[in-house]
Amino acid sequence: MDTSALLTAAEAFAGPFYAEVGRAYHTGAHVRALLDALAGCGVLTPALALAAWGHDLIYDPRAADNEARSADVFGAWLAAQGAPGELQAEVRALILATRHTAPTTTRVEALFVDADLSVLGADAATFDAYDRAIRVEYAHVPEAAYRTGRAAVLRSFLNREQLYLTPEFAELEPQARVNLARALNRLS
Repeated sequence: MDTSALLTAAEAFAGPFYAEVGRAYHTGAHVRALLDALAGCGVLTPALALAAWGHDLIYDPRAADNEARSADVFGAWLAAQGAPGELQAEVRALILATRHTAPTTTRVEALFVDADLSVLGADAATFDAYDRAIRVEYAHVPEAAYRTGRAAVLRSFLNREQLYLTPEFAELEPQARVNLARALNRLS
């Protein structure tokens, strides 16, 4: 299967996952925003596009292993499509990088993580819509517990010395810090 056909098939395969009930932010719109961010920087490759479609395939706000499960499901799908082993490995590494728990190991991973976090540096209205959508996805969490947990997540980003690792996304840093601080103030 050629790259173009593989990308078209990936979107068709992933679409139903991103349309699942309960998703408010981790939808196809998030994938398209990630693709647009990478394309806008002139760095979108087939591996990055595939990783975008696969990275939030499995999304359960109650689980801590969504990225690993997404990598497994999408990896099995890529293998069934006959994708080369090297491409499968690269896409898996990119998906796992979006756990945001360990430093990236390649420039491509850094670009993908930056694109995934680009919403933090979006204009205020876009960021606020994202923030509200996350709350919808965590509707099962009582308000007090949500405020505490969400504040910890936002603070962990705000406390990073540098949010964006690549020059392509560095200009988002100031707005991201403003957005994160504003969201933290709303939670207190």
